[in-house]
Amino acid sequence: MVTESHWLSFITFLPLLGVPALLCLRSEDHTWIRRVALVVSLVEFVISLFLLPGFRLGQADYQFVEYANWIGNAIHYHIGIDGLSLFLVLLTTFLTPLAILCSWNSIHENVKGFFIAILVIETAMIGVFVSLDLFLFFVFWELTLIPMYFMIGIWGHDRRIYAAVKFILYTMFGSILMLVAILWLYNLSNVHGTGTFDLPLLQAQLQHGIISLPPTTELLLFCAFFLAFAIKVPLFPFHTWLPDAHTEAPTAGSVILAGVMLKLGTYGIMRFCLPLFPYAAHRLAHIIGVLALIGIIYGALVATIQPNFKRLIAYTSVSHLGFVILGIFSFTTISFQGAIFQMISHGVSTGGLFLGLGMIYDRRHTYEIKEFGGLANPMPIIMSFYLFIALSSLALPPLNGFIGEFLILIGVFQFHHFWAAFASSGAVLSAIYLLWSYQRVALGEVTVEKNRTLSDASGRERLILVTIAVAILFMGLASPLFTRRMEATTDNLARQTQIEGAPQDAKAPSRIVLPIGPELPAAAGTDVSAGNSLAPAAPTHAHLVTAGTEAQVNP
Repeated sequence: MVTESHWLSFITFLPLLGVPALLCLRSEDHTWIRRVALVVSLVEFVISLFLLPGFRLGQADYQFVEYANWIGNAIHYHIGIDGLSLFLVLLTTFLTPLAILCSWNSIHENVKGFFIAILVIETAMIGVFVSLDLFLFFVFWELTLIPMYFMIGIWGHDRRIYAAVKFILYTMFGSILMLVAILWLYNLSNVHGTGTFDLPLLQAQLQHGIISLPPTTELLLFCAFFLAFAIKVPLFPFHTWLPDAHTEAPTAGSVILAGVMLKLGTYGIMRFCLPLFPYAAHRLAHIIGVLALIGIIYGALVATIQPNFKRLIAYTSVSHLGFVILGIFSFTTISFQGAIFQMISHGVSTGGLFLGLGMIYDRRHTYEIKEFGGLANPMPIIMSFYLFIALSSLALPPLNGFIGEFLILIGVFQFHHFWAAFASSGAVLSAIYLLWSYQRVALGEVTVEKNRTLSDASGRERLILVTIAVAILFMGLASPLFTRRMEATTDNLARQTQIEGAPQDAKAPSRIVLPIGPELPAAAGTDVSAGNSLAPAAPTHAHLVTAGTEAQVNP
């Protein structure tokens, strides 16, 4: 495979370049530690923006592709992005500087270790989104757990050890099953002595019948992958680790966790579960859809009655990401686009809610709603921006939250009318818990005397709030700039997962586009040299609709 450039590798590993610089600084030099971490994260964000002009519209194959041998003949350094991963990478680089800024004055112990953890986790999350080799993906997937575990366990609040251990146990359990499934796929592809962990090649071999999965085996492999991703989302009933992790994590940890890490789960479902195991995905779609609907309603109802403000926001993620799962398992182009947009929108909006709440906590050192009341009087700027962010989270037009939920509901309606009608109640409930909580915290007279003298937003905090507000408004008004870059990828994914009798999108393309590296070893019956296509073969399952027999090859 011809590598376009090393641009994507540079973006992936740039945050790690800041780690040696931080290690060279004295532990007591907190000011320069913060400055170096902030500069590295800002440079990373600016450089990542150059992915946008270089991203080619209308192409479903991976772009900015890099490929190199790594371990033996089976494990490769293979990375690239498409319409699914592009904006998730940008979301990561956007939120990281804000997470560093919000921790400027709130982290006082082991400051160097804290900011090193943020930079390491940024690299790990970007690595998950760009990996096209299953082994490489798993390495980055596990690497995200380590800094977040320490972030909660060292810099968290009173019950931080409990929350950190619960977080690591839940996620490690799912990861072990996924590792077994990855090894199973490798062994399956090794039948001709050319085993591979390469995702595009495995996908092509499965879709063209070069390797086959019996329905029961495919179902088990799908469940192994899906459980790991469902825990990370988290999908009901695997959500119980999330409220504790959010409540005990520092503000930056909550921003990263809600803004990006939860999207690793929904991303993994779209990247691996659907293309590799489409038949199993349809077999379990109704069960997963029901769980998503329960999560939408349950998360909203539980959020409504929470006495802890941070725990309330944590449960909103269970509800909002239920919409994403529902959109994914509706198998239509428009629902896929809505799911991707909702991932990005949720990251910005919920990250903004945690940032605003962190500013309140820095002044009052409590999250109990009963300790607030009338905060709009001493803190009009913070509470005004918080209301704006809350309105975006409850999907008020023309803000970003409306776009994703609307696209999802349109796509879900094509797949299952009842699902769409039932899920719509989630939008009503979100207005209830967000506006009611804002009323209790911000409106009316000051109910706690010590709140009367609280200071309003500093210059640093105003910069954070304005940045989030501008991003929310921009995403709502300029949504075609996002959806156009997703369209080719979502069209292709919809065709790959289409089966007979399911609703079809009019905009779906006429063939499946599968990027394959010509340097990868060819399986029996294939020709992966440039300009050649995979030989037609019978589909893995009789009911799977294959849109074509060609596999696009990067020259």
